[in-house]
Amino acid sequence: MALKTDSNSYTVIFTIVMVVIVGALLAGVSSAFSEQISNNRKLEKQQNILYAMGVNKNVGELGGGKVEFIPTTEVKAEFDKYIKKQYLINDGVAKETDLINPPKIGKGYQLFVGEKDGKTLYIIPVTGKGLWDAIWGYVAVDKDMIIQGVFFDHKGETAGLGANIKERFFMDDFIGEHLLDASGVFRPIEISKTNADPENKRKEDGKIDAIAGATLTGNGVAAMLHELGDYVAIIKNLNK
Repeated sequence: MALKTDSNSYTVIFTIVMVVIVGALLAGVSSAFSEQISNNRKLEKQQNILYAMGVNKNVGELGGGKVEFIPTTEVKAEFDKYIKKQYLINDGVAKETDLINPPKIGKGYQLFVGEKDGKTLYIIPVTGKGLWDAIWGYVAVDKDMIIQGVFFDHKGETAGLGANIKERFFMDDFIGEHLLDASGVFRPIEISKTNADPENKRKEDGKIDAIAGATLTGNGVAAMLHELGDYVAIIKNLNK
C-alpha cells in the first residue's frame, strides 16, 4: 500500500522523525566536541588574563597597533610561568583553588596573583552589561591599586562603536590609572566625554576618555569597574 505523502498525518510523523534524527545528530556532535570547546575556553581565559598583566605579543606604542595574544600553543606554559596563585575569597578568607579548571568555582571573589618583572600583580575578573549584552574583562593592579593593564571583551556591542572597548586605543588608556585617591580611598574610574585629556597624561584624576558614539557601553564599563572597590581590602590583607 502506497504512503499518502500528501496527508496531514504523514507530514506530522515525518516532522517528528526528522526532529528526532537531527536532535540526535546535534547531541552527538556537541558531545564529540565538548572537550575541545571547553579546552579552547580555558586557553582563551588564560590569554585574556595574561594580556591584562602585559604578557602579550603587542608591538608599537601604547594605544596603537593590534591586540596580539600569546599563541594558544604557548599560553598554558606562559600562564604557569606568570600566575603564581589563584584565590577564591569568601568573608575575607582567601582559599587557594584552581579558577581555570574547576569542577565548580562557587560564589566568592576570584583573584589571580602573578609576577612580572619582579613585581606582584593582582588580576581581577570583572563583569557587566553593555548596550546590547554582556561585557567582561580582567584588570591587573599592583599593591597600591594602580592599574597595570586591562582586557575587555563583549558579546554583542555595536561594531565600530561599543565594540571598541576591546581595542588598544581604549584599553591602553587605563594603564597607570590610580584607583585610590590621595587619602587612600577607592575612587572608581569614570568614562568621561568631557575629560579633555586625549593623551591620557593625567593618571590621578580617575577619568578615561569615552569612545565617541558609545556612551551606554562606556557607562557599562564604568559600572563594572566599581567591582574593583571590593578588592581594596582583599589585596591589602594579602600584603600584610
